[in-house]
Parts: sequence; structure tokens; C-alpha cells
Amino acid sequence: MDVTSDASVEAGVAATVEALGGLDVVFNNAGIGSYGIQELFRADEMHRVFDVNVYGVQRVMRAALPLLRAQGSGTIVYTSSLIGRVSIPFYATYCASKWALEAIAQSYRAELARFGIDSFIVEPGALPTAFLDGMLRPRDHSDDYAPETAALEPSLTRMIEWLRTNADQRPQMVASIVADAIDLPPGKKPFRIVADRSGMGENIVRYNEVLGQVTRGIYSANGMEEMLGSNSGPT
Repeated sequence: MDVTSDASVEAGVAATVEALGGLDVVFNNAGIGSYGIQELFRADEMHRVFDVNVYGVQRVMRAALPLLRAQGSGTIVYTSSLIGRVSIPFYATYCASKWALEAIAQSYRAELARFGIDSFIVEPGALPTAFLDGMLRPRDHSDDYAPETAALEPSLTRMIEWLRTNADQRPQMVASIVADAIDLPPGKKPFRIVADRSGMGENIVRYNEVLGQVTRGIYSANGMEEMLGSNSGPT
């Protein structure tokens, strides 16, 4: 289904429910990347990334949640990224879209808790897939950024070559982590799960642990701690 189309999402969810006789897990995995000098991205190009990575998730949630709420169970999975936690040069639009997704997912987690709906975010590192080949590039150019522009392609090529040398950094690794998390008992799923075998995810794990403590403290100070649920994983 096309997550940028309300009609396509609604039809896709309806067809899924009809074919399977119900709905247990919603995996928000559609995504588009971006790569380039941030100033050179036009607003409509940024909108394309957000339409898939952020608004697309909201369309799917609005189509699927009435059923999950009615049955009082279900699991929501969101695909974020290691750079959905920190922003790095040349990926700012993509990072911003994943930061936004993380914020939406955290609020959904709290708002859906009393309906018996679990949720978690998976945060993969870069993977050697066609996703990297399909990243949106800005149409505009500027000679002021000539050194940075000249470095873009070689930098991306080196990263892809490096990823291909790591046999553990593969999509199947992420799929296995997601499947294992889905199988955990209700209420026992950690909210953020780093899926990375490149060595870069270790800092994000520590970041998530600290943020989890801060988040729980803020919720507690506002009398909302019960909305986070009882799991002990990073929030």
C-alpha cells in the first residue's frame, strides 16, 4: 500500500483484516532516506520525506488503531534509526523525520497503554540495501558548498563498501530482533531496541537508558508514570 495516500492505507488495512481474519501486529516500516546539503533541500523535497516517514505512520495508525482498541490487544512496531536519536551532517532531513517519529511513538505508547496495546521502536544502523541507493537528493546546487558536495558521493561509497564487509550487519539481523521482541509477553517489551552490529549502536543504547530515566522522572513528576507501563527497558 502507498502510505502517502489515505485511501490506499485504509484499503490496505481493510484487505489485511479480511485476509487474515484480524490484526495482531502493525509494523510501520515504510521509509525514504535523504542525503545532501541541508540548505539546498526545498520545502517540497523535505515534505516528501516527512510524508512517508511521519505522516505515513499517522495514516496507518488511524486506520489500524480502532480495531486494536476494540479487541484490547495488539503490538505496534516503528522503524526509526540510530540517526533518529542524533543528527549528523548531510542527513538532516531524514534525521528530523525520524526524531519526529520517535516523539509521536512515545506519545502513542502512553496514550494506548490502557487499551492493552504494546509498542516499541527498532533503531537500526545503516544497512547495505537498496534504501541507500534510493535516498532523495536536493535538486538545487550552490558553488559555496563545492567541497562538501564533492565529498558526498565518495563518503557514501566508502560507507556502503564498509557495510558490505560486515557479515552481521544485514537486514535479517533486524528482522530477527523485531520477531523476538514481538514474541515477548504483553507489557514486557522494551520501548526502544537498537538493532546494530557495526559497533555504532552502543552509544545510542547508553543514550536511550539515560533518556528513559529522564522520561520516567518527568512522567512521575506530572502524575503520569503509570502510562509508561511496567517494562524495565529503555523508555
